[in-house]
Amino acid sequence: MDIKEIQSLIKFVAKSGASEVKLEMDDLKITIKTGGYSTSPETTIVQQIPVAHAPVAPAAPAAPAAEQAPATPAAPASDDSKYITIKSPIIGTFYRKPSPDKPSFVEVGQEIKKGDVLCVIEAMKLFNDIESEVSGKIVKVLVDDSSPVEFDQPLFLVDPS
Repeated sequence: MDIKEIQSLIKFVAKSGASEVKLEMDDLKITIKTGGYSTSPETTIVQQIPVAHAPVAPAAPAAPAAEQAPATPAAPASDDSKYITIKSPIIGTFYRKPSPDKPSFVEVGQEIKKGDVLCVIEAMKLFNDIESEVSGKIVKVLVDDSSPVEFDQPLFLVDPS
């Protein structure tokens, strides 16, 4: 299990409302505890390594990712407060085109309306169309094509006027 899968699991547990989840595999033991109604889960990850004499590893790999996510949305909101930020509803890989030989779904300056497909995010080998929930004009694309995106990461800035 890699760090991306662990982060995905943490976010899933936080959204589900479960207070505690334990997962044990051959070489890995994970316990995720959420603190009541808190939006940021408290995470404990214990990795068991047969050769090492100290089986407990701190939760440091997951903590920085959880702290980075809130910092990213704050920057565009303060600079471009008149624009609407369209954020990623899932974790995955961001694609601007339906396939490599096709044109992008949207370009900067293009008018969009509610329900238009803006991009595709691949998550666990499934391609999810991300549709606009607002009408307006694309001002900026905030993510590079074929880049990994996190949950709630800003993808586009839209001028609603």
